[in-house]
Amino acid sequence: MTASQARAAAVDEVEGLAVDGLRWLTGAARETPGAGLAWTTRPSDNELNPTLYSGTAGNVPVLLEAWRHFGDDSYADAALRAARSLADCVDDIADDSLYFGRTGMALVLRALHEELGDTAAGAAADRALEVVRSRFDGTRWGELFELMGGNAGIGLGALLAGDTELAVLATEPYVWTAEHTPSGVQWAFRTGVDSRLHHVSHGTLGIVLALARVGGDTGRADLVELALAGAAEIVARDEAGPEGFLVPHSTPQYRPDVIEPISYGWCHGPAGDAQAFRLLRDITADPAWSALADRCWHTVTHSGLPQRLRPGFWDNNGRCCGTAGVLALACDRIAEQQDSCDFAHVLVADLTARAIRDGDGARWSNCEYRATPSDLEPCTGWAMGNAGIVRELLRFVRLSRGEAPRYAFTWPDQPPVPAQTAISRGGTTRCRDGSGVRLPATGSGVENRASPSVDEPGAVPSR
Repeated sequence: MTASQARAAAVDEVEGLAVDGLRWLTGAARETPGAGLAWTTRPSDNELNPTLYSGTAGNVPVLLEAWRHFGDDSYADAALRAARSLADCVDDIADDSLYFGRTGMALVLRALHEELGDTAAGAAADRALEVVRSRFDGTRWGELFELMGGNAGIGLGALLAGDTELAVLATEPYVWTAEHTPSGVQWAFRTGVDSRLHHVSHGTLGIVLALARVGGDTGRADLVELALAGAAEIVARDEAGPEGFLVPHSTPQYRPDVIEPISYGWCHGPAGDAQAFRLLRDITADPAWSALADRCWHTVTHSGLPQRLRPGFWDNNGRCCGTAGVLALACDRIAEQQDSCDFAHVLVADLTARAIRDGDGARWSNCEYRATPSDLEPCTGWAMGNAGIVRELLRFVRLSRGEAPRYAFTWPDQPPVPAQTAISRGGTTRCRDGSGVRLPATGSGVENRASPSVDEPGAVPSR
């Protein structure tokens, strides 16, 4: 077997793992009235979970991904059945947020209308966003005030769902709630807490990401300027320069008894910080943000992950807090700048080795070293389970075969690879490690909206 044949066979194995992961995921679905489909967070749970973070809404994107990847209509059919269950509960859920509530459901329903022509899903998305609008108190929707559970996520989700008025309504309160610091601005992520969180999921960079995207898409220069001030605050907190980039979880440390002060994943670490810097690169055309994203990647690849160096260091396979989230950034870098494929292969090998495979398919167990037993029950959803992991494995397979670098569904806080990247790099492209990755000369028909990403290490980008 030649080296190229061996590489192709290895990619086929990863694709087979993804198929097994999809089989387990679809097998875990529950039937709902009207021939719908829904999921619980874990198979042993009794309560259905409709959310983007860990439930049905977050499982739909991987079904769309599989439909586009394999051309198998059974995945589209499952997505349409999931739409029925989501439409049935948009009026009942108590939360309005992107990751934990109604806005995330609306975004997925809108995608099912646009991608699969499901007009009932589109109507349900409209209804959901109207409910969200009606529950705004003039400043916020609830206790949380960040990307996952608050205004930033609602604004970002509304923008991508086509409701720019709601997007602006959600993000404008950050103008008068900003706390000015010597380096920029920051925000309290929830009421009654002294700690200020810094990263994408619950901190300042998540708000920055939403402000920049909404401001850039709606022509609100004031929101973009506020985003840059928030980013400057985080850049000033870097502890790893000049080559790396590493900012603590929070200041003062939030819940130090249970939360590590340093993380490396999407939620509270440089893998997510880099996504915010990629967006700022695209919004501002300032190459300094690319340098910061590079520094984030340097820190991630030199951290020791995905090895589990000590209890609690790296014990999650998922998209939010674990290996799949780092793989998403690795593939972004391969697609955009012909980055080395080495680390992506390391991440995929680790996910492959940690998969639990049997007659039901494949799934992944995360670890909680403080619990007994420490291996947790596998989850179904985007954040910690199969939906988030399989989605990234399928994209890795496509990139390895020279197919479309973009997803079937635009994840709200992961900036898409700009369309011109795929067009300008038609033909065979070489990773820096020398392995061939062929990027298509044109898109594959997968719709994905590209956004319009500090030269010297440690420099703050111009504002």
